[in-house]
Amino acid sequence: MSAIILRTARDGDLQGIVRLLADDPLGRDRERYAVPLPDGYGQAFAAIAASPNDTLLVAVQRARTGEKVVGVLQLTVIPSLTYQGRPRAQIEGVRVATEQRNAGLGARMFRWAITRAKKAGCHMVQLTTDKRRPDAHRFYEKLGFAPSHEGMKLRLD
Repeated sequence: MSAIILRTARDGDLQGIVRLLADDPLGRDRERYAVPLPDGYGQAFAAIAASPNDTLLVAVQRARTGEKVVGVLQLTVIPSLTYQGRPRAQIEGVRVATEQRNAGLGARMFRWAITRAKKAGCHMVQLTTDKRRPDAHRFYEKLGFAPSHEGMKLRLD
């Protein structure tokens, strides 16, 4: 039997995080899981780890044979002048390993992130989700998220 714990990501988790990001129908086209990882991943991980406004959460499955990253999300607290200067939280880069889906892990990760956002004084938690992810939309709505805005992006590459 193995336990799953939630904790802040460590350097040794990066390979497992990128594996999760790439093991996804949309991630396959935009991520590059290789050994060694492309340098950009390490640089981004270091920047996130150094930022006081960012937390990279991992769900780690512990077993006698070692640890495996089975979930990840990034929580960013964004200072804002709106809502009388109250910050908001952004959740980004959410993935749960295929074999762990529909077992409550995603909801557990979101409860952690929402609690952390409340402690940071955030007035809301927001996220964007690809229109091609109907299962994710249902999951977020079950958690209380509402499709209140139309998101727009401008690709720079």
